[in-house]
Amino acid sequence: MESGNLDYTMKERPGLRQQYATRAIFFIGGFGAASWAPLVPFLKLRLQLSEDILGMLLLCIGVGSLLTMPFSGLAAARFGCRRVIASAGTVYAMLLLVLSQASSFWLIVAALLLFGAVMGTIDVVANIHAVIVEKASERRLMSGMHALWSVGGFTGAGLFGFWMQQGFSPFAATTCAVMIMLVLLAVSQRGLLRYGGGREGTSLFAVPRGIVAFVGVICCSAFLVEGAIMDWSGVFLTTLCGVDMSMAGMGFAVFSAAMLTMRLAGDRIVQRLGGKAVVIVGGLFAVSGFLLVIFSTAERLIYIGFFSIGIGSANIVPIFFSLLGRQQVMPINMAVSAVSTLGYMGILMGPAVIGFIAHATSLYVSFGILTALLVLQTCIASYVYKKIL
Repeated sequence: MESGNLDYTMKERPGLRQQYATRAIFFIGGFGAASWAPLVPFLKLRLQLSEDILGMLLLCIGVGSLLTMPFSGLAAARFGCRRVIASAGTVYAMLLLVLSQASSFWLIVAALLLFGAVMGTIDVVANIHAVIVEKASERRLMSGMHALWSVGGFTGAGLFGFWMQQGFSPFAATTCAVMIMLVLLAVSQRGLLRYGGGREGTSLFAVPRGIVAFVGVICCSAFLVEGAIMDWSGVFLTTLCGVDMSMAGMGFAVFSAAMLTMRLAGDRIVQRLGGKAVVIVGGLFAVSGFLLVIFSTAERLIYIGFFSIGIGSANIVPIFFSLLGRQQVMPINMAVSAVSTLGYMGILMGPAVIGFIAHATSLYVSFGILTALLVLQTCIASYVYKKIL
């Protein structure tokens, strides 16, 4: 096997079954994350935690993910996607039960570190599986795959809220969520590939090289923007725009709705217009959206700005994960592992970086820097397209 190519002579060639299985795994990832979020207030109350200690606890998830992501490409190559996803997915689901009940601080620390570790592993190996399956299908699938994570998130949040309204305890609601996850995992498991890229060129730790490093920078900046919108849009709206606290989440909700809509339609759009055109036009949409958010005084225009950012940003990451299947610098499994790690660093760094800049200057300046970052991202993306295609 060459670095970016897959030889199916001695392996099962992915087909429709594998496509459905990949979508199911993305759905499970989003569903599990959404089932964890409602448990946070109960955890805070159960352990009587202050906000700063709770923040440190939640950081354990990010630390756990970053510890396993660089090694997940090796695990996929050595054990195969099916075995890694099945084992990590089972632990991922069962840890939700632990987190819904545990009352020991140090048990929670260990559980969150492990929860982050398996979440990071699933994220990387699911994307490796998606790249292999998409490459074999010879048509665009990646945007739809990533959309299923969001669908899982919306479904998980909605169902958990419904169960709680019906009088379920946190443990009972979590048990229902875990059962759904395990059933989906069992049903989809046989459709997962027994391999996860070739072992030739595989190393213990995934370090981006050549053009893969540029793809990593693009994904890092894209996730940084997403993390910043998620954590700071509410603060921006309430402190600088005078929006009522009850509407603080509206900016991120509009952004998320635009992201989901465009990812569901993204594969057809990319197939028709081409990835490069979608990236460049998307970059223009995102930049214009930030300019509306920064300079508009009308609340409606600000929400249109957040919607434009979501529309423009939605397909950047899926498009460049697809491109990893065409590059010849690194094996697919190692390239996806390296880029995923950089992307996750972006979503973790984003809120903190924006906070530091805002403290020294203002949130307007922070959002202006994000606008400039998107312009740079679009320029790098054009360069990557020239090199890979």
